[in-house]
Amino acid sequence: MTSDNTLNHKRIRLRIPKDYHQEPVISRLVSDYGLTVNITAAILGANAVGDGWFDLELQGTDAQIQSGLTYLHDLELEVWDETKATDW
Repeated sequence: MTSDNTLNHKRIRLRIPKDYHQEPVISRLVSDYGLTVNITAAILGANAVGDGWFDLELQGTDAQIQSGLTYLHDLELEVWDETKATDW
């Protein structure tokens, strides 16, 4: 039997468009949704020009992870998880 407080991990790939560079998107996953976020890879343009690509490992309860993903989708950011990424 699993508990609602069981910590789970979810790997995602996230594209943050340059229009969001001044928004604390990843920070809000921590502060607003209580997730632990590990940035396992990132690609950023020189001088933060262009989009940013991040490979993130999210740790939290199922509810926290789902709320965080809903937040990212509400911002209309592109998010891929293990089921959609072929070259993880």
